[in-house]
Amino acid sequence: MTNNPITQSANKGNGRLLALDILRGITIAGMILVNNPGSWSNAYAPLKHAEWNGLTPTDLVFPFFMFIMGISTYFSLRKYDFRLTGESFYKIFRRTVLIFLIGLALAWFGLFLRGVLSDKTFLDAVANFDHIRILGVFPRLALCYGFGAFFALVIPQNRLAWIITGLLVVYSIILLFGNGYDYSDKNVIAIVDRHVLGEDHMYTSHYNGETFKFDPEGLVSTLPSIAHVLIGFLCGGLIMKTKDNNLRINSLFIVGTILTFSGFLLDFGLPINKKIWSPTFVLTTCGLASSFLGLLIWIIDIRKHNRWCRFFEVFGINPLFLFCLASVLATILSAVKIADKSIKGWCYDALMPICFDNGTFASLIFALMFVMVNWCIGYILYKKKIIIKL
Repeated sequence: MTNNPITQSANKGNGRLLALDILRGITIAGMILVNNPGSWSNAYAPLKHAEWNGLTPTDLVFPFFMFIMGISTYFSLRKYDFRLTGESFYKIFRRTVLIFLIGLALAWFGLFLRGVLSDKTFLDAVANFDHIRILGVFPRLALCYGFGAFFALVIPQNRLAWIITGLLVVYSIILLFGNGYDYSDKNVIAIVDRHVLGEDHMYTSHYNGETFKFDPEGLVSTLPSIAHVLIGFLCGGLIMKTKDNNLRINSLFIVGTILTFSGFLLDFGLPINKKIWSPTFVLTTCGLASSFLGLLIWIIDIRKHNRWCRFFEVFGINPLFLFCLASVLATILSAVKIADKSIKGWCYDALMPICFDNGTFASLIFALMFVMVNWCIGYILYKKKIIIKL
């Protein structure tokens, strides 16, 4: 799904399409950066998610990764001739389950570590499942990959556009008639999650001084996310139709322009919103991702300006592993305390004098340093040509 050999196979006979690895690496580096500020309250505005409606640079990194996942899914299913067989079903099912379980394991690890460091016994900490968040980034990736790949195998590619349209139209109706643009526990997304998952297994949101359960990776909002991956899948088909990179970027720019403008135009009735993964969010971010990929192909694969991209290639080769690693390290830095202050807190405070007591700048420096720590580990794997894949 996200590995270098797939990228290589996408461009047989014409050299590796490096831009795919770089875009994947940019998104992973971006996800690690925005998820790990020195202080959430002091993070720069562009490094925060939009509070509700709207779009910030931070809101682009996750959907960009899902778009690339759709493209990679096209490449990986090509060897099965896009037919549902026992082998292809097993591969999809296995990856879906593994990615989902990784997400649950990461959620459990945070609860376990905090339990061990508190007054809980080791066994109680191990069995601390009462408040584990079931959904999240990895579960969403798993569900969207699984359903997206299954649709791609059972539905002819010339009809996938209708499936995408149907998913987005149905979801739009659900939002319009289910208080979908109301950021509260009265939202249909929160109501479904509350009844299916239970409040103890949902994300806790804060808005306008209120605290309530609202999961930005909820069950209902998985519908447009599947459409998101399928759009990436179809763009993978556009890339594979020719080995001419000039034709590739023309197709990507055309698709990107149509989707982006469609998203912004429909924003007047269906606001762009990441937390509910609104249909306009799908269109706009897929459009921007397609255009950005076209730009990278032009810069890297046509113009051969690729010296700058080694840094991101390291993240692009082992994306899921490095994102997992970053999640584990972030949990440890936040949970382990020294004299009633977390390791992260000590590091952030140590940066303050160096940053002229500018808390916002110190927050950024901490995030950049955290990205570099993960990059160094990834670079070791890169040099040893170790690719960790599912």
